[in-house]
Amino acid sequence: MKLLYTHPNRILVENARNIVENAGFNVKLQNEFAAGAMGELAPISAWLELWIVHDRQHDAAKALLQSAFEAEDGAEWRCPRCGENNSPAFEYCWQCQSNRPE
Repeated sequence: MKLLYTHPNRILVENARNIVENAGFNVKLQNEFAAGAMGELAPISAWLELWIVHDRQHDAAKALLQSAFEAEDGAEWRCPRCGENNSPAFEYCWQCQSNRPE
């Protein structure tokens, strides 16, 4: 087994797990219950970890995650109506609620 992904935000690790499992990779979570040991362990030692079961699939799974997370990041967009900069996660301008241009 090889470590595939870890992050202090458990939701991001669960999202990564969903992405790779849906692509057919066999993965395991480790440190699921380590948060209760915070204080006894260094904080980074208690982060949820996603491990790929078959070492030979590590590079392919890593590339899949990288492309998925890059697609989510995207670029900010400027509202054509009010000129406000918006996060790529927004489909509507947070300032004036105009639709995101296509």
